[in-house]
Amino acid sequence: MKRLYIFFAFVFLLHIISVLYPNEILNDCLGILAFLMFVISFHKASRLFQILGVLFIVTGTSLYFSADLSIHQLPPILAGNLSLLTLLAMLPWMNSVVAAGRFDRLLQQLLRGNVKDLGMLYQRSITAMMSLTAFLNVSSATISQDVLVDNLKPVKRQVANKFIMMATLRGYSLALPWSPLEVLVAMAIFITGVNFAQILPIMMIITIVMYAIDSMWGRYYFGRYHYPLDEDSVNTQKARHKRRKILQLIVALLSFLVIVVLLGNLFDLEFIFIVTVIVFPFAFVWSLFMKRFKSFWTIGWNKWKDNLNHMQNFIVLFVTLAFFTGTLNESPALQMIQDPIIAVSNAPLLILIMIQLLFIFMSMFGVHPIATMGVLGGISTMLMDILSPLSLAVILITSGVATVPIGTYGLVVTITSMSLRQSPYYITFYNLPYSFLFGAVGIFVAYLLI
Repeated sequence: MKRLYIFFAFVFLLHIISVLYPNEILNDCLGILAFLMFVISFHKASRLFQILGVLFIVTGTSLYFSADLSIHQLPPILAGNLSLLTLLAMLPWMNSVVAAGRFDRLLQQLLRGNVKDLGMLYQRSITAMMSLTAFLNVSSATISQDVLVDNLKPVKRQVANKFIMMATLRGYSLALPWSPLEVLVAMAIFITGVNFAQILPIMMIITIVMYAIDSMWGRYYFGRYHYPLDEDSVNTQKARHKRRKILQLIVALLSFLVIVVLLGNLFDLEFIFIVTVIVFPFAFVWSLFMKRFKSFWTIGWNKWKDNLNHMQNFIVLFVTLAFFTGTLNESPALQMIQDPIIAVSNAPLLILIMIQLLFIFMSMFGVHPIATMGVLGGISTMLMDILSPLSLAVILITSGVATVPIGTYGLVVTITSMSLRQSPYYITFYNLPYSFLFGAVGIFVAYLLI
């Protein structure tokens, strides 16, 4: 299984070729290869993703027999989500250049900052998390929690745990709505067909609003708790070095966003494909600029291989999800799902609320927001007749992101639960008001865009 990455990489390369040079035979081959990927991955996937996969297969099979589909039409359906899997396969290269540039250490330094109370540290923590999660993703949560657990030892344990589970999860979620590297964003754009340049300023505004509200609340709520000053953090020379690193990170992030937007406007290519093909060249050039290419390549090559060798969960999810949505779109069952929504089509606000509640409800039972978004993608055409593509994209992204701090069996909540030795339901409980507020802001903005 250590060389499984070679097979997966071959399939993803073929997918990139098929986008650049469309071919029916190649699409059929990709569908067969996607099925082989699923067969290979199923027994290595976690129990939760196995259950989701089986549910999608069973439901999709029943839909297949009720739809007007031939066996020859199945391969292209199975290959429907390969673009998302290819994007996931390339993300480790961006994480690696950040690690090579030692920006992960910057996060550690920022969390040991010159602050007098936990309120100031809370604001700094969510700022640091939001800044670096865009590149580091889940790694930022593990790094920050390790640092904060160590730093908050003098603080009462109950207060420290509450601080960590709020600051890290909320800061993490604030980096997701506007990041071109976030799969939820990519999938929402994939479903609705909106341009990234259209959605970016809207998501930035929502992020700023949520950041302002949560940081002010954090300063007020945790401001009563004293924080022991770290003398090393006030070192002037180190402070200058941190400022340079922060500036470099901001420039890199803005450059990446600009490149994605420009290429999206210049070429008639999908957003997911554009991000996928520029991740490695961008990371490569950035590593040369920082004079860290050797570290970048060493870290990146190992991370990339390891990531591909352990993609079983997402392969099972996306291949079976493609089968389910593909058969749903061709079956009479689609009309049965559409009828209740058509019945309330004159109340789009109600539909927006229903979408948000569906994401929250499903997340509490371990269903990944990507899976929920995929199910809604099956009826996206009808939803866009009521909501408009931009409105639907906003509600899908905000609904998905709002579940991140409360997804009881989600990856980040699970990591936090293990780090703090707390029940995931306890973590969900304390972040529930934040998630409902995030969802409410998303509903309000999406309603304005109808």
